[in-house]
Amino acid sequence: MDFKKQILITGGAGFIGSHLVRLFVNKYPDYHIVNLDKLTYAGNLENITDIENNKNYTFVKGCITDQQFINSLFEKYDFDGVIHLAAESHVDRSITNPLEFIEANIVGTVNLLNAAKNNWGDFKNKLFYHVSTDEVYGSLGDTGFFVETTAYDPRSPYSASKASSDHLVRAYFHTYGLPIVISNCSNNYGPNQFPEKLIPLVINNIKHNKPLPIYGDGKYTRDWLWVVDHAEAIDLIFHKGKKGETYNIGGNNERKNIELVETLCDTVDEQLGREVGSSRKLIEFVKDRPGHDRRYAIDATKLKNELGWEPTIQPEEGLKRTAEWYLANEKWLENVTSGAYQKYYDEQYA
Repeated sequence: MDFKKQILITGGAGFIGSHLVRLFVNKYPDYHIVNLDKLTYAGNLENITDIENNKNYTFVKGCITDQQFINSLFEKYDFDGVIHLAAESHVDRSITNPLEFIEANIVGTVNLLNAAKNNWGDFKNKLFYHVSTDEVYGSLGDTGFFVETTAYDPRSPYSASKASSDHLVRAYFHTYGLPIVISNCSNNYGPNQFPEKLIPLVINNIKHNKPLPIYGDGKYTRDWLWVVDHAEAIDLIFHKGKKGETYNIGGNNERKNIELVETLCDTVDEQLGREVGSSRKLIEFVKDRPGHDRRYAIDATKLKNELGWEPTIQPEEGLKRTAEWYLANEKWLENVTSGAYQKYYDEQYA
């Protein structure tokens, strides 16, 4: 079958990646979507069983740190575009094992950049899309927002590794003319997120009456973005974004961690038929983590003004849908928490 485009999506079995793969496979039947994922603890093919037999979809297991493998993949498929999401992404684990983040997020990104540079000829009708995070900007005070021109000030090994990869992607644009775009997003939430992250962790612990650990005073503030909204923003930027540009993607929804957890307690209590608010007693404040950024907030005005994107799901609805999904997909949760996550939880919160 002849396809209009061959698109490589890295990390497509992960949380954000699986939603993006699904969107592209279903929306663009004339595109061939190649999903490359190492299938670490956070990559799960159960996330995309609904599209695994589609004729325009191919899964490839492999690691972006293997330069020879990446080169062979580009030679085999002659990609027109890359959407690069594969990354180590958990701040706590980056503090414990920074080298793992440097290898995956920096070396892996350079391997992909080199493969694109060396295999794409004159770069006509090609695009390397690098998906990044708002954490590269550092920490905000009580006011203000991150914009695309905010100076980088990463505070953790994770955010430093992502900042490095952002700089390298831009360097390949300026040095070699490689056509690129970058997006920096706020905290994603929704179905299929691995339960080391705050929202699924809290939902799962409420259900099983386990402690709800909150760092420090609980007033750390994040902007929350519905994962499907994020996937649709990536789709728009990939097709209509200006080459060499950066776009911030935010949910326009700031919440202090303690407020978010209290809302989840009430939401899950209601869905489980418990006394609403009764699970708040499970909240425990734990020792703060090193280098904890106080506040993130994204200004997505550029994306709205230039490409017309706005988030569609507000937190009240999004949190309700998220809780419903996790409570209805107990088997999925059991499968992903039976190994790596349970070990992680036991070590962190025993």
